[in-house]
Amino acid sequence: MKQFWVDVRPWSKDLATTAIESGADALVVDDAGRVRELGRVTTVARDGDLVPGKDVFEVEIVDKATEEEALRLADRGRVIVRMRDWTVIPLENLVAQSDRIIAAVTTADEAAVALSVLERGAAGILLATDDPAEIRRVAGVIAGSGAEVALVPFEVTRIAPVGMGDRVCVDTCSLLADGEGMLVGNTSSAFLMVHPETLENPYVAPRPFRVNAGAVHAYTLLPDGKTAYLADLAVGDRVLIAEHTGATHEAVVGRVKIERRPLLLVEAKAGDAKVSLVLQNAETIRLVAEDGRAVSVVDLAVGDRVLGSVAEGGRHFGIAVAETILEK
Repeated sequence: MKQFWVDVRPWSKDLATTAIESGADALVVDDAGRVRELGRVTTVARDGDLVPGKDVFEVEIVDKATEEEALRLADRGRVIVRMRDWTVIPLENLVAQSDRIIAAVTTADEAAVALSVLERGAAGILLATDDPAEIRRVAGVIAGSGAEVALVPFEVTRIAPVGMGDRVCVDTCSLLADGEGMLVGNTSSAFLMVHPETLENPYVAPRPFRVNAGAVHAYTLLPDGKTAYLADLAVGDRVLIAEHTGATHEAVVGRVKIERRPLLLVEAKAGDAKVSLVLQNAETIRLVAEDGRAVSVVDLAVGDRVLGSVAEGGRHFGIAVAETILEK
């Protein structure tokens, strides 16, 4: 997720409170103590968590020399860049070469541009405004700024019970929606979208915050492009939630439940790509069809098409590596 910083200089309790309530990642202030009286949030200040001139730098981009200065400072920490006339090309040049660029903006429209340049966007934005409503608008832009994931339809080729094992329920701190899901796979080269428990069922109540994601060994795709074993997820971690359209957002893990249950293997293919996933064998476990419809694994049939994603295989501690690794 992109970083959302708010500049509260000069101090305004109203703006600071709105920023915290809107989910700001950091507040830039003159006195960090005032922020600590309101809540726990990262501060950028001489007495803050991040110190200007040491952890964070500010550069006004006016020419090529100041671009180069910003890139040099980015080797030492995050760099807040200010565009005198808010031209996009200098920001594109910086974003192309560094993932530590924080773009200073004054409106939600400017934030949207900064977060989309070169399709990857700046690492975050620093908003300066005296309007609490603008803070909330920019928070909405940030919430919708997750990178899109390329989803493809996989044709199911095999469904088979595989016996007992340990599966992982990921309970998030968000209410998830129909047509969303986590991307999970037995290998790091391909994933299937597992639907949350949002649907009514005659046996159990919906749990729209929950994804019964798969067996403990499975990988899930994370917001930063890394992967994690389901068994390694913990409270406070952030997981990637994808919509069937390919849009993504983050959810915070509130609880992880690992329990022994009967398991089911699902295998599928899309062209030369193959994917497999071990899931709990129960009617409340669902994959996602091309139109976003949830499909229970007990109703799944060979030939059905479900959504998933193909990635570069080969991971070392969750990070993609360019080496020969065979997963099967």
